[in-house]
Amino acid sequence: MSKSLRRALTVAGIIAACAGSAFGALSPEEALKLGKSLTELGAEKAGNADGSIPEYTGGLTTPPANYKKGSAVRPDPFSAEKPLYVIDGKNAGKFGDKLTEGTKALLKKHPDYQLNVYKTHRTAAFPKSILENTRKSALTAKTANDGLSLVGVREAYPFPIPKNGKEAMWNHLVSYHGRAVYLSMEGIYTNSAGRTTMVNLSNNWFEFPYWVPGDKTGVYYWIKTLMTGPPRRAGEGLLAIDPLDIATKGRSAWQYLPGQRRVKLAPEIAYDTPDFNMSGVNTFDDVLLFNGAMDRYDFRLVGKKEMFVPYNCYKLVYQSTKETAFGPRFIKPEQVRWELHRVWVVEATLKPGKRHIYKKRVFYLDEDSWHALASDQYDGNGHLYRIGYAYITPSYDELAPFAMTHGFYDLIANSYTLNFYAAENGGVKFFTKPFSLKERTPDALAGSGIR
Repeated sequence: MSKSLRRALTVAGIIAACAGSAFGALSPEEALKLGKSLTELGAEKAGNADGSIPEYTGGLTTPPANYKKGSAVRPDPFSAEKPLYVIDGKNAGKFGDKLTEGTKALLKKHPDYQLNVYKTHRTAAFPKSILENTRKSALTAKTANDGLSLVGVREAYPFPIPKNGKEAMWNHLVSYHGRAVYLSMEGIYTNSAGRTTMVNLSNNWFEFPYWVPGDKTGVYYWIKTLMTGPPRRAGEGLLAIDPLDIATKGRSAWQYLPGQRRVKLAPEIAYDTPDFNMSGVNTFDDVLLFNGAMDRYDFRLVGKKEMFVPYNCYKLVYQSTKETAFGPRFIKPEQVRWELHRVWVVEATLKPGKRHIYKKRVFYLDEDSWHALASDQYDGNGHLYRIGYAYITPSYDELAPFAMTHGFYDLIANSYTLNFYAAENGGVKFFTKPFSLKERTPDALAGSGIR
């Protein structure tokens, strides 16, 4: 451990002792575990008892030999591996404690649905600056406004050892995707008749100012979307900005409609408003399995479990086509790689007097990256409604896990979606230089979105 880090921990410990819990949830003793028995992000370094989850050794940091430097398409470093075993409806009971409720429901509903389970690789890797900043910030990060706003931390995972559900969810909300990302993506919808349709073709610019050194905006999430298809949607635009102090400032959102030739405020682009970019079959806070303000739910940290989740899904995210990926009822099992990983389980229950189509939600957060990899959504009667998965692919060339490709199965409508699907549109491009302030404005949305 560096002298500067030890000095920071000592000073922070003295401050915390004088000021109580206002200066963070961790004690100096807990913080000293980071980088030792725990990774800097708080994951257990050791593998599990039977070795099916290996020790964490720093993640995947070397591109495979067939990767072309600078390419936005990342080859599968594990393409030669074969499944260790298959889980289907017949043997699901054997693995019940390691399956999400949503996965159990899919196995029960579809006799031909299956999980191809592969060897576990803990591939998530991060820049050294993030690891060091997370250790240094462990005693100063805190929330305000009943956990709804994040303060006292930048360029770090705020709560590597979370004490409650909101702290764990903040790790997900600010989780590292790189500083800026561009992708031309499709939104895919397969209806109850088994027909697959492209409902969204768009160019998307994401920036995460929280991770940009010296940024003073107080923003952690910024997205600009410009629709290029289908033809009736071409020219539309969307801009959304989420601040760290979202409890008092709220999300800022604008929409550009070429027929009106104007940009309008769009405060409805949040919570359970049907996501028009996905033909209304998902909600806006379904994006990335959960995004936006946490004020409508009580979040409870259930604990950590070993679960089968999609992981290292290079085949689906980068190498698939619509013909090879999408079946009439579900994504074709051969396209999805499942692995056993430890996840933090967070249960969100709708607060009395609050409105949302989901009465309860359960999130499964990867211990190595804090990205949500699975979610279960329940309707107002407490019945399982929608099931979400994110298909994570650590980007070895940028040390930035990419978990934006995600989708939902709707048990009521017998349909499913996949959002941010970029395999047939050039892959995923990362940037280190932040976008200009001019590009972040509603005026830029209007100028870019004219058809």
